[in-house]
Amino acid sequence: MTTIALPSYDDALSRYEPVIGLETHVELGTQTKMFCGCKTDFGAEPNTQVCPVCLALPGALPVMNRAAIEATIRIGLALNCDIAQWCRMARKNYFYPDMPKNFQTSQYDEPLCVDGYVDVTVDGKEYRIGIERVHIEEDTGKTLHVGGATGRIHGATESLVDYNRAGIPLVEIVTKPVPGLGALAPEVAKAYVAELRDIIRALGVSDVRMEQGSMRCDVNTSLNRPGEEWGTRTETKNVNSLRSVERAVRSEVIRQAGILDEGGRIFQETRHFHEDRGDTSPGRSKETATDYRYFPEPDLVPIAPDPAWVAQLKAELPEKPSVKRARLREDWGISEVEMQSAVNAGAIELIEETIAAGASPAGARKWWLGELARRSNELGIELSSVGATPAQVAELQKLVDDGKLNDKLARQVLEGVVAGEGSPTEVMAARGLEVVSDTGALQTAVDEAIAANPDIAAKIRDGKVAAAGALVGAVMKTTRGQADAKTVRDLILSRLGAS
Repeated sequence: MTTIALPSYDDALSRYEPVIGLETHVELGTQTKMFCGCKTDFGAEPNTQVCPVCLALPGALPVMNRAAIEATIRIGLALNCDIAQWCRMARKNYFYPDMPKNFQTSQYDEPLCVDGYVDVTVDGKEYRIGIERVHIEEDTGKTLHVGGATGRIHGATESLVDYNRAGIPLVEIVTKPVPGLGALAPEVAKAYVAELRDIIRALGVSDVRMEQGSMRCDVNTSLNRPGEEWGTRTETKNVNSLRSVERAVRSEVIRQAGILDEGGRIFQETRHFHEDRGDTSPGRSKETATDYRYFPEPDLVPIAPDPAWVAQLKAELPEKPSVKRARLREDWGISEVEMQSAVNAGAIELIEETIAAGASPAGARKWWLGELARRSNELGIELSSVGATPAQVAELQKLVDDGKLNDKLARQVLEGVVAGEGSPTEVMAARGLEVVSDTGALQTAVDEAIAANPDIAAKIRDGKVAAAGALVGAVMKTTRGQADAKTVRDLILSRLGAS
């Protein structure tokens, strides 16, 4: 196999223009499945939430879930889409072991929602991402490949299928192709998915937890030379974090540029993204619509939403995330740049919940955008998965505000919290990290510092009180940073007659 010399990202963008598109799947948070009454609880024992309908046993007929249709319309309205007055379901035919019917009940040429848009801001510039369609379908089951090293079918000794997920309502949101982004294509893709997640979470129709698969993205990428037709796209499947969306676009730009540089051609195919390596590998050749042999679903009646009902749903939409951010920015007293930093870190809701738990806006932002953001970046995980909850961060900040911890000790306590050692108060007690402010306990350390530094003590006695900082540092070192610095300074000045 010939090894392709890969250019740098900047080098690739000097010769090629990327075009991206995203297909985002969102599992709806309905109590029952799309066409039957089976539960949709995540994490249940395999194959315990199934029935003749979702297992496609002979004679079983589907019934439409009204709550799922309502949720899809609400998503479409929030994405500025037009809502169809009449549409219907279709059969999408293909064989996979996780599809009990050997077809998926979906929508084809008559989607429920069409022609919308989402606005996102990257580096101070607004980009409008066109939404081609939002349609409703059913999810597949889950195939588990065991006995191998990668979790994929190649090298596995056996494959198992869990049908609990089969039939769960699934909304697919498909963007129009997005050209003209240049080097910012990965960042715009990430920003779009983040905005989409915020919009859907605000609607309350899904928990959009990417780590659990209730929201996942297929990332389409192609390259072309300036002025030429768009190139052949690849589809990186089931990307499950914001960070990975960005990395998937970037890695495909680099890979495709390397192939095109050497006169090769890009094949229309699916790709798998590898979190550990940050690159993609081939999946299967990509089918076209004709390969799926779509035809109208004969067992379901068409969907014809009452315009008055649609108008009511539109009137009841919650505050848009972009409007909410503007309100929070004013409430928190921060700049647009600072708010964008919080958005980029995925910290808006975490900060908001921390404030609701009792922390000040400044205190909440300090921890989520500082120590915790650093940890999430180092580990390559989402900020919400770093190991601390908003309630714990608020508790940590209260300990600082009450003088029981200083910032240095608080960082050590936070380290214990994210390691699972307990709440901030429990970690502080277990590690013995509480600030010492008792003057009796500190007096000995102050006297030792004065005795060990007679020259500095003489300067302080002569009125050079700024020199007290050196003695404060000595006491802090002796007490392993647990002394209250203000109390120590007051004791030093009092002892040396300079207070």
